[in-house]
Amino acid sequence: MNLFERYLSIWVFLCIIVGIALGHWFPGVFQSLGALEVAKVNLPVAVLVWLMILPMLLKIDFHALHEVRKHTRGIGITLFINWAVKPFSMALLGWLFIRILFADWLPADQIDSYYAGLIILAAAPCTAMVFVWSNLTNGHPGFTLTQVALNDVIMVFAFAPIVALLLGIASITVPWDTLVLSVVLYIVLPVMVATLWRRWLLSQEHGVARLATLLLVLQPLSLLALLSTLILLFGFQGKQIIEQPFIILLLAVPIIIQVYFNSGLAYLLSRRFGVDHRVAAPAALIGASNFFELAVATAISLYGLNSGAALATVVGVLVEVPVMLSVVRIVNATRPWYDREERSAA
Repeated sequence: MNLFERYLSIWVFLCIIVGIALGHWFPGVFQSLGALEVAKVNLPVAVLVWLMILPMLLKIDFHALHEVRKHTRGIGITLFINWAVKPFSMALLGWLFIRILFADWLPADQIDSYYAGLIILAAAPCTAMVFVWSNLTNGHPGFTLTQVALNDVIMVFAFAPIVALLLGIASITVPWDTLVLSVVLYIVLPVMVATLWRRWLLSQEHGVARLATLLLVLQPLSLLALLSTLILLFGFQGKQIIEQPFIILLLAVPIIIQVYFNSGLAYLLSRRFGVDHRVAAPAALIGASNFFELAVATAISLYGLNSGAALATVVGVLVEVPVMLSVVRIVNATRPWYDREERSAA
C-alpha cells in the first residue's frame, strides 16, 4: 500500500471539505455540472465512475466466470441481506429515529417524506460503486460482477413492490429510464469495453505484462476519480449542507447505522458459513451500499424535487463514500482474524 492509499481517509475528509466550500463559493459552476444529466444520471459523475471501475473489470477473466458457482454461499448471504434484511432494517431504524427520537427536531410536515426517502434508498442495492469497494479489498472480481448483475435483475421485479409495501401505498412508478440507463452505463458498456481491451492486450506480445502495467497506471487514476467524485457530490449539495446541516446530520444517523449493521451482518454470516475472505469482503460491501441514482430519481418522481424524501436520498449519497471507505478499512484490517477463524473451522 503506497502513501496515497495509506492516508486515503485523510484525502477523503479534505475532499469533503473542499467540495462543500467550492459548492458554497461557486454554486453556478456546480449547478451547471449538476445539470449535465440524462434520466437523473449525472454525466460527469458517470465518467469518473468509469475510471473507478475499469481497473477491477480488467482483472476479470470472463472465461472463468463459471467458477463463481463455487461461491453460492456468498451469493446467498448477499441476496439475503439485500432483499430480506436491508429494506426492513431501514424501515425500523427510520421509524425509531425519524418518527420518535428526532421527531421534535425535524419539520413536522416533512417527517413522513424523510421516512419515505430512507426506505427508497435502502430498497435499491448498489450497481457501480461496489466495484470500487470490492477492488479496494482485493475482492473476487467475478463474484462481484455476478452479484451486481443478479441484484440488477431482481431489482427490476422487487424494488417497486418492496417500496410500496413498506410505505403502505398501492404502487409506485419506477423511473425505468434511470434504471435501464444506469445498468447499461455502469454494467453493460464497461464490461464490454473491459472485455475487448483485456482480450486485445493479452493477444499482444508480452500481453500479461502489458495488462499488469496498465493496471498499475489505472489504479491511482481510479482513486483520484473517487476523490474527484466526492468533491462533485459534496459540491452539488454544498449550499444545502451549509443551510441545513442539523437536518442532514439527523438523517445521516439511521443511514450510517444501517450501513454498519448490514455490512457487519453479512461479514459475520460469511465467516459463520466458511466463505472465503475474497468473497466475504465484497459480500459485506454489496450488502450495505445503495443505488443512489435510482433512489434519488424515485424520491423526486414520487414526492418532488424539494421534498424531504429527495433530501434523505441525497444524504445517502453524501454518506455513502466516506462510510463505505471506513467499512473497507475494517474489512481489510480484520482479514488476519477472519483467515484465522477460517483455518480453525477447516
